[in-house]
Amino acid sequence: MNTMNAKPLHHHTATEIVQAITAGKTTATAVAESCLEYIAGRDPQVQAWHYLNPELVLAQARALDKRGGIGPLQGVPVAIKDIIDTADMPTEYGTPIHKGHRPRIDATCVALTRRAGGLIMGKTVTTEFANRFPGKTMHPMDPRRTPGGSSSGSAAAVGDSMVPMGVGTQTTASTIRPAAFCGCVGYRPTWGDLRCAGVMEAAGSLDTLGLIARSVEDIALYRNVLLGVAPEPLPADSVAPRIGFCRTHIWDQCEPDTQRQIEACATKLAKAGAKISDVTLPGDFARIEEAHRWISSFEFARNRAWEIDHHWDMISETLRNNRLKDGLSCSYETYRDARAFVERCRLMLDDVFADYDVLLTPSAAGEAPIGLNSTGNASFCAIWTSAHVPAMTLPLFKGPNGLPVGVQLIGKRNSDRKVFEAARWVQRAWD
Repeated sequence: MNTMNAKPLHHHTATEIVQAITAGKTTATAVAESCLEYIAGRDPQVQAWHYLNPELVLAQARALDKRGGIGPLQGVPVAIKDIIDTADMPTEYGTPIHKGHRPRIDATCVALTRRAGGLIMGKTVTTEFANRFPGKTMHPMDPRRTPGGSSSGSAAAVGDSMVPMGVGTQTTASTIRPAAFCGCVGYRPTWGDLRCAGVMEAAGSLDTLGLIARSVEDIALYRNVLLGVAPEPLPADSVAPRIGFCRTHIWDQCEPDTQRQIEACATKLAKAGAKISDVTLPGDFARIEEAHRWISSFEFARNRAWEIDHHWDMISETLRNNRLKDGLSCSYETYRDARAFVERCRLMLDDVFADYDVLLTPSAAGEAPIGLNSTGNASFCAIWTSAHVPAMTLPLFKGPNGLPVGVQLIGKRNSDRKVFEAARWVQRAWD
């Protein structure tokens, strides 16, 4: 059954799907069938999926249609990054070392998704151990280009309209960067807000879940589900936000076209009523990426102790010669000092937000770069990931090759809802 408009079901947002199922205009089964049909035609080119079992998907969908009540994610297909445990599907962490691994229980985020009526569509490709070495996924709009990483498959699946929503993670740039490259809305929450039980830890001092969708409203809805609280729609109207235009110390790494478009965006938002002024971060922030390197590497190397000791030869040279080499050579004193330094930066950033609701800054250097051996420049996210602040990328621009370019909004710690409201205001003003 599908009495919705002519747009195919797999193109609808999560919010639209829930509204349609609630109104009896479609079913979870019809939505699942639409997604599966589209994936069958597209995934041979995009290769976003690591594990997809159509029979299991349809069985879940039929069970949702039969059970009483309507959950806040009723019938919404969700892609799950393959470092997140699923009891009914393999979880292999992007490495042949764990081929065939079957977790006993669902990760917390998966269990909460199912409780809310969400349909776990399958497992999406991750880079090796959610780190640097890419998986098989290609950019959905140009197969010569990276989709970004490490949440490569989740971003590509949402960006290609295979599913309306995906779950990733972020330790450096693993949600914001691929979401920006693939033309999605991407969200990294305040560190510690969303539970990571059942998610492979890369560097626990930095790790968060990451949500990828096609609308800010969908992100806000899913965040409430994963917090285990009642859905709370965003206010119908929001006041024009106070925006700090923050080029950061790595502005020169932005492509010229990206610089121009973000500057034009700031001008347009000011004309629409936002209070915008330039923000320069304290000089110490020029060192925050180096501190992130030592924190993430030190923790990652300890977390991979078993694989290092038993399967060193099955780890890629890329990972052995970069993140693991750094982590194994990093002293505890260097790690401890880096953590203390980053915490000082967090406190300084709290002070910056006394005058702003959000900061406006690049999501990435520009369009997804050509080449599948790298996932792109992570620097534009490492600053904010280290600071534990909420971040959202919006697909506002197109680059010189017609591919998506995102702009990133940054909020103060624990001000995630304010970021959502500002993001929606920015989208409306831009449109």
